[in-house]
Amino acid sequence: MRLLAGFLLLLTAWAGTGPEIPKTVPGEVLQQWLDAFNSGDRAKLSAYLQKYEPQRLDRIDDSLGFRERTGGFTLIRVDKSEPLSLDAIVKEREGSNYGRLELELTEGDPPMVKRFGIHIVPRPADQPEQPRLTFNNAVEALDRQAAELAGKDQFSGCVLVARGGKVALEKAYGLADRDRHISNTLDTKFRIGSMNKMFTATAILQLAGDGKIDLSAPLGKYLPDYPNRDAAAKVTIRELLSHTGGMGDIFTPEYDQKRLQTRELSDYVKLFGSRAPEFEPGSKWSYSNYGFVLLGVVIQKVSGMSYYDYVRRNIFAKAGMHDTDSLPESEPVPLRSTGYLRKDGKWAANSDTLPWRGTSAGGGYSTVGDLLRFAEALSSGKLIRPELFSQMTSAQEGEGHMPPGMHYGFGMTTAPEPQGPRFGHGGGAPGMNGELRIYPKTDTVVAVLANLDPPAATRIADFFDERMPVD
Repeated sequence: MRLLAGFLLLLTAWAGTGPEIPKTVPGEVLQQWLDAFNSGDRAKLSAYLQKYEPQRLDRIDDSLGFRERTGGFTLIRVDKSEPLSLDAIVKEREGSNYGRLELELTEGDPPMVKRFGIHIVPRPADQPEQPRLTFNNAVEALDRQAAELAGKDQFSGCVLVARGGKVALEKAYGLADRDRHISNTLDTKFRIGSMNKMFTATAILQLAGDGKIDLSAPLGKYLPDYPNRDAAAKVTIRELLSHTGGMGDIFTPEYDQKRLQTRELSDYVKLFGSRAPEFEPGSKWSYSNYGFVLLGVVIQKVSGMSYYDYVRRNIFAKAGMHDTDSLPESEPVPLRSTGYLRKDGKWAANSDTLPWRGTSAGGGYSTVGDLLRFAEALSSGKLIRPELFSQMTSAQEGEGHMPPGMHYGFGMTTAPEPQGPRFGHGGGAPGMNGELRIYPKTDTVVAVLANLDPPAATRIADFFDERMPVD
């Protein structure tokens, strides 16, 4: 997923009372940056960057976008203060993320920022947890939060919460088309980014359950003409499913140049098939969109039909998902929302960033109702065998860069929670964000889709996750 790096690396701000920033050179630089960033004022932030980080002036819109979406950050404490560096713990103001801020300067007058970033970390033990609510109260709080963020133009989409097979909340907020002033409805279709990976993994496991795919077999068994012989011989289907194959991404300058000419899964293989694995397959975890494109090619080879026809017939139809697909962007899709990204401080349509069509790695569209139907069909054993479902929703990855407390199964993220382990998948790219979270212990399903930049939907899902009861 294109915005995974944005999920792992955030920018922060601090204002108001709180722990004192050290009276050192790094402390002074940090204070100036925080003042400029937290103001949300382009001129102030530009002045700071011109003085300390001129190499980042061309990314000022990214910084302002983060400021608008996060609301800034609160300084929790300073852990380390040295003559040219500083480490601190901060918390997102309008979200639940904690991060470790690391600042390092060069010598000079003025000093230049050598390194500055924040990596998400678990909630520190000395920080209070969000109080849990009753289920009904948590749902009511979620509705209020979604409406409030929609009123601030920070959320636009649909939210669904179901428990025990009964829908407790299913509601639309904001606009599907800003130019024509068309509101989102429960029938609105939203682009879902990487959430397609759940469907691709389900298809592979269906074929494995039928004895047509061996998860331990190398890629070359199913794609004997694959260009890179090393990858064909070493990378297994299991490793592609768990992002441990080292097959890399698809969002590269080469792809950007040929975005609208890259129309079939085979076109991606033509672009990237000669690449060798980035590391020894199976040795670590690294998110790979290209790996899931290859799984789509395997599905086509084994099933004898296109990837799109296979998932329509064997997943969408079986689950009763009538509003989910990956038709080309050139084909009109009734009730499909327009995605909006931030550009020059305003919302602009994301049409210039979209692929020709969604792939087995992501880019299709769905509704919150269809996502609930998928969750129910998958969990009930209607789509894949129980033993394969257990593997799909269990941690499979090795060492890597998953956020703290998160793991990856087969096309599913998993996480241990106070309310029991949850699984699902998110999706995000410019102008789209989605989350499906399934909590088997409490038989709860949460689906959120948005036609705005991340973390529009993720923030909503996190809000409910922190407040829902543990039983």
